[in-house]
Amino acid sequence: MEGKFEILKHKIHDLTTMKRQMSSWHLKSDKVVFTNGCFDILHRGHVTYLAQAAELGNKLVVGLNTDASVRRQGKGEGRPVNDQESRAIVLASLHLVDAVVLFDEDTPLELIRALMPDVLVKGGDYDAEESNPASKKYIVGSDLVKSKGGKVVTIPLVDGFSTTSTIAKLKS
Repeated sequence: MEGKFEILKHKIHDLTTMKRQMSSWHLKSDKVVFTNGCFDILHRGHVTYLAQAAELGNKLVVGLNTDASVRRQGKGEGRPVNDQESRAIVLASLHLVDAVVLFDEDTPLELIRALMPDVLVKGGDYDAEESNPASKKYIVGSDLVKSKGGKVVTIPLVDGFSTTSTIAKLKS
């Protein structure tokens, strides 16, 4: 019999197993929501955001930047604080997250293209209507999801919660 920790690991996928899982969900007419991020030090803002994203469908898939991808984002020295396996396990432990899939690219575009979620979600610092990929408010993959009849949604950020501010507090 598998322990609960081993069961958590089954929620963490590579692209191949995630595509297989997506096919299964789509056959059952599940509405799949996708979001992505670093989720380095999980805080209330993240959990609120993920809970609201999960309400937009039947299944929530979280694309998680690998350690190398996070370092290329310019998040600051010493980032990520938690390694990719630890971040994936913490996300997988949330009952509202159905799957976690790591991606090594700078953006989740290829992952979104491969998975084709029904709903693409980002935080309120993005704009679901922005169509210029050069804009900082542009949601990567939004044009692709919309072209297939999917929805793109932004969720307001929770004031006072960010990994960067948490790290600053710890350093002071």
